Amino acid sequence: MRGMVINMEEAKLRTLEQIKAFLDGTSEAVFRVPKGERNQFVERVLKRFGYAPHGRLDKGVLLRYIERMSGLSRQQVTRLVRQYRKDGKLSKRPCAPKRGFTCRYTAADVLLLAETDVLHSTLSGPATKKLMERAYEVFGDPRYERLSGISVSHLYNLRGSKPYQDKRRHWTKTNPTGIPIGKRRAPQPDGMPGYIRIDSVHQGDQDGVKGVYHINAVDCVTQMQFVATCEKISEAYLLPVIEQLLAGFPFVILGFHSDNGSEYINYKVAKMLKKLLVEFTKSRPRHSNDNALAESKNASVVRKHLGYEHIPQYCASLVNAFCADYLNPYVNFHRPCFFPETITDAKGKERKKYRYENMMTPYEKFKSTPEAGQYLKKGVTLEQLDASLLLKSLTSCH
Repeated sequence: MRGMVINMEEAKLRTLEQIKAFLDGTSEAVFRVPKGERNQFVERVLKRFGYAPHGRLDKGVLLRYIERMSGLSRQQVTRLVRQYRKDGKLSKRPCAPKRGFTCRYTAADVLLLAETDVLHSTLSGPATKKLMERAYEVFGDPRYERLSGISVSHLYNLRGSKPYQDKRRHWTKTNPTGIPIGKRRAPQPDGMPGYIRIDSVHQGDQDGVKGVYHINAVDCVTQMQFVATCEKISEAYLLPVIEQLLAGFPFVILGFHSDNGSEYINYKVAKMLKKLLVEFTKSRPRHSNDNALAESKNASVVRKHLGYEHIPQYCASLVNAFCADYLNPYVNFHRPCFFPETITDAKGKERKKYRYENMMTPYEKFKSTPEAGQYLKKGVTLEQLDASLLLKSLTSCH
């Protein structure tokens, strides 16, 4: 019924002026000719108004009218008009039969390929193709007649097919992917303070319950060291502790080196260091000395003063306060450290000597650095650090 009403209303349009008025007074989707009647509608309009005798503007009006009523695109309408002018009528063209690719390789060929891969532990595509060529050409096995001519790319298609997968599944080890966070190399301070190495120390488990974590940061040159404690090493707990440690150093932090643990190698830490303009490096594989300084301080300082026994996580704030008020001042201002002296022999081999006369505290080592004041943070002076040195005596810090 709806198609009949549209046809009756549309038949009242006899002139191009009426069509123009119709186009100006209707929206895009007020009327639509049913899909099965589009060709008859286009043929009826072209018979009534003609097409070739009209000028360019009038032809455009007719095409717009057909588009509006049929819902076809301009390209489709133009194609139908061209067909009508050529044949004098519009008939629905039968669809061409679909011609799929012929199946050259049978299910038996796929199973034979699976058996071949089992025997040879799934070699590469070219090597497998060569095996099947030799099986047919050299050893005369008729089963490989079709497979001997297969392309390498289609061989992989057969391996991915369901019949092959049902017969044999081949599992490969996941290849490791590089993480684009930090540079994989050792720190290169060149005698300048501000390049720290950082590591985590876990304070034991008890009855399946995790203890606190100590974060240990050590400067490569001066051995100035700051220890902080947090409940867990998740981002919510660790990031504030790292910021606290970086703020504790009196000099500007230029480098940050860690092992490859996920608590440090993540985008949150990388974003924080990038904001502070700090170079981020990480340890290399099979180079155990890249983070050796921090790991040695784990034993000589953290374990020595905090022990190995389990400390519950709810005590993290108390232990952190102890580190900030007592342990860190003692380690940096009162605890002497050996500093190596590198000696190169006649053969060019470098040896490190640890002389007693070179032993000093980390703060004394920092003050002995040429022009030490230029490395200090803004607002920090050597006079202030000297005052903090005298604030607590060796006995009270210990």
